[in-house]
Amino acid sequence: MPESFGKRQRQTGKAKKAAAREERRLARAQRDADRQAGLIEAGTPIEPSEPAALGLDVEREPRPSEDKAES
Repeated sequence: MPESFGKRQRQTGKAKKAAAREERRLARAQRDADRQAGLIEAGTPIEPSEPAALGLDVEREPRPSEDKAES
């Protein structure tokens, strides 16, 4: 088995990742420019989730306070 086994595959994999990264960067820059020009609206603001949607609708009983005089 040669010492450079897999080198070409690693190089092509790195090149594909770099091309995809550059493509995402260009698309993001274009969207930012379009937003500044007013061609597209900014994304919807993130709204706080309702506690029921997170499964937090069950109210827990408050913990009893520990009195230091009793201990």
